[in-house]
Amino acid sequence: MPSIFRKPVNIDRGPYAMSMPDGQNAEVTMYGQIVSQRPRDWWTDKEKEGDYIVQSEFMQDLESFSRAKTITIRMNSLGGDAGVSILIHNRLRELAAKGTALICIVDGVAMSGGSLIMAACDTVKVNPSSLIMIHRCWSTLWGGYNADELREEAAACEAWDKAQASIYRRKCGLSEEEITRMMAETTYMTGQEAIDKGFADSLMEDAEPLNIAASADGRSLFVRGRELHLCPGMFAPDSVPTAGPEVKAPVENIPPEENREEGGEQMTENKEASKAAEPVSAAEQVAAERQRLRDIDAIAALYDPELVQAAKYGEDPCTAQELAYRAAVQAAASAESEGKAFLAAMRTDAKAATEVGAAPISEPPEDPENMMPEQRMAAARRNVRALLGKEE
Repeated sequence: MPSIFRKPVNIDRGPYAMSMPDGQNAEVTMYGQIVSQRPRDWWTDKEKEGDYIVQSEFMQDLESFSRAKTITIRMNSLGGDAGVSILIHNRLRELAAKGTALICIVDGVAMSGGSLIMAACDTVKVNPSSLIMIHRCWSTLWGGYNADELREEAAACEAWDKAQASIYRRKCGLSEEEITRMMAETTYMTGQEAIDKGFADSLMEDAEPLNIAASADGRSLFVRGRELHLCPGMFAPDSVPTAGPEVKAPVENIPPEENREEGGEQMTENKEASKAAEPVSAAEQVAAERQRLRDIDAIAALYDPELVQAAKYGEDPCTAQELAYRAAVQAAASAESEGKAFLAAMRTDAKAATEVGAAPISEPPEDPENMMPEQRMAAARRNVRALLGKEE
């Protein structure tokens, strides 16, 4: 169809954007986590804010490019849901089969599900400091399972691994055994290493350095000023330099004029951050993670099992101290609710009490022990009359 009949497309959803100004050549910016649906906050049940690429939104928007001649994907993603990533990969390959040229430029990282989408492209361009990561799939288990159920879960994970290996094999041409070994070792590759292994096709030598850095605990990467959280149980490789925990981008990227404040306070903070940016080995990170889980297990009996499970393996894992705080907040909210119910019940009881009339005041009965003889006689007569039904 002539391009004159193709309408320009411009979609911006924050974590990703799609544009096709000339009706023929499209560009997709994928900067975010790939999810089946937008995550919700465990405490408030409200949708979380963040860089999420949601399956339903992305697949709907991709239909706008179904007749594009070329699609260029600019990638900076730690991945996410394997099923959604494979779905996007397969849809892109379907477009390629119809003649669409697919190009991926790894602006930052293409890890896990991000590398699956990257592998859908016939041409992959990387920066020298780009990071590509492949690994075996994993899943989170809740509740109790017997041996048969655990074996069934393991078999499902192996099926996912085979599906992912087939995607990588089509792209790089390595044997299934080699790819499976790389996945089992959670292999990180720089731009040139990805080219050497066949996962990428060309190196962008003149690209601006990315200066990728890892957080002190190894659970986040800072790429182009964005903090990308690694999945629970995963850590940044030793080859990535470590930044201080309070640094949102490598300290050396801060221009000198922005690094000076009155009294030199900002410069002091940056120097302290630089001192804190000492490399942390993978062994130390693993030891720290194991200690975190042991600390939580030590106090787990005091708290709700679901709260403990979320603290250990949820989307926002925390330390034992943070678990205690979360439990206290939850208990306070529950106590406040119970207190309000108690006060409401008291108000209801008080209102009912005011509607009850007062009992008539009666004279206390006469005590025969304190009566004079004539008083006892008069009282006896009154009692006899009362028995006979006679009035005074």
